[in-house]
Amino acid sequence: MKKAFYLETFGCQMNVVDSEQIVDLLQQVDYVQVPSPDQADLVLLNTCSVRDKAERKVYGHLGRFKPIKDLRPELIIAVGGCVAQQEGERMLEKVPYLDLVFGTHNIHHLPQLVKQVEEQRKRGVEIDFLDRETRLNLFPERTQRDSVTRFVTVMQGCDNFCSYCIVPHVRGREISRPSREVVTEVEGLVAQGAREVTLLGQNVNSYGNRDDSELSFAQLLEQVHDVDGLQRLRFATSHPKDLTDELIECFGRLEKLCQHIHLPLQSGSDRILKLMNRGYTSGDYLRKVEYLKKVCPQIHLTTDIIVGFPGETEEDFQATLDLVEQVSYADAYTFLYSPRIETAAAKMYDDQTGPQKQERFDRLLKVQQRISADIWRADADRTLPVLVEGVSKQGNGQIFGRTEWNRIVNFAGTEDLIGSIVPVRIVKVHRNSHLGEITAPQ
Repeated sequence: MKKAFYLETFGCQMNVVDSEQIVDLLQQVDYVQVPSPDQADLVLLNTCSVRDKAERKVYGHLGRFKPIKDLRPELIIAVGGCVAQQEGERMLEKVPYLDLVFGTHNIHHLPQLVKQVEEQRKRGVEIDFLDRETRLNLFPERTQRDSVTRFVTVMQGCDNFCSYCIVPHVRGREISRPSREVVTEVEGLVAQGAREVTLLGQNVNSYGNRDDSELSFAQLLEQVHDVDGLQRLRFATSHPKDLTDELIECFGRLEKLCQHIHLPLQSGSDRILKLMNRGYTSGDYLRKVEYLKKVCPQIHLTTDIIVGFPGETEEDFQATLDLVEQVSYADAYTFLYSPRIETAAAKMYDDQTGPQKQERFDRLLKVQQRISADIWRADADRTLPVLVEGVSKQGNGQIFGRTEWNRIVNFAGTEDLIGSIVPVRIVKVHRNSHLGEITAPQ
């Protein structure tokens, strides 16, 4: 008799791919996925610990399952991902009704770990890091999913050790998958119906840098670009210091490569960038942005920015505001700095007050909202190619898709258009999406 599992995923696209693997592994041992924890024999959270708020959210979320566990003590509750890797045994101490903690390198052990809990009714932790060779052999064949867009992991881990970032501590050191394996996976996903693929890595630009026999990331993009049936190609996330001219030039000659790049800035202050151990200056960053816009004039940039890094002054913050104005980002993901254990920044002296940080954050948000509104307002009355992804959450007979700039567009249409690129005139611009109507091909 099949058992049921319920899965929630927090955090980045890498966790989305990891969750797909979790689903595949559990289905192989006769588990079926269900939409509610009340129906489940096994409840799993795949977690993110990039920011303190995300970590606290996980602990808060676990509290939802205690009443279910009280009613059904045989229910197994498991936590994986970055919080699990970071916390380990501490999670079992903090959450007495938690049964299993498994780390970022141990997803492939999940069926065995669950079986041990089932048979022995003994709580367990598995967070050991694996060596490079073992990790490279743990990318399973992807199963069929009803999705026009798919993510493909091309590398894992990170060697940068930015002073605020916990990723190297919870994901391990950097490894790149063999390029032939990546291309084969993309070919398989396209055969299953995918039309857009996003190549993923904690620092995707450094793909192949640790292996002289491997392609550069630009060369990998070229090979994936040539896969028959693929219509669009994206990648994330980019580190500015590894954004080479060769990679930038791909935006000018690879027609399937979308005219959008997410390029985290973090700060516009050279002093803060140095404290962050980012490996570039504001001038370096701006030169790369200028070349991107020269090679691809229509490119839209998005970014990440941290406000309130330890020791940030008003002058440092103003440098960030100035650079945001100069680059003109389509969108920015802004965060208040939160210290993470094991990182260098957590030990730095900080004399800023909470209200001071919040005031700066609000100022940055106001500036970015104005810039974003101006950029997206320019789409009004334009006809743009939209890759149709599915039925819109807005209802009313609408479907939705995205522009090359990764902007959601909702419009009236039939489901048979899913997977197609259609011309859509933008009739209304909302804060987070567009409303459009299908037009005749231009």
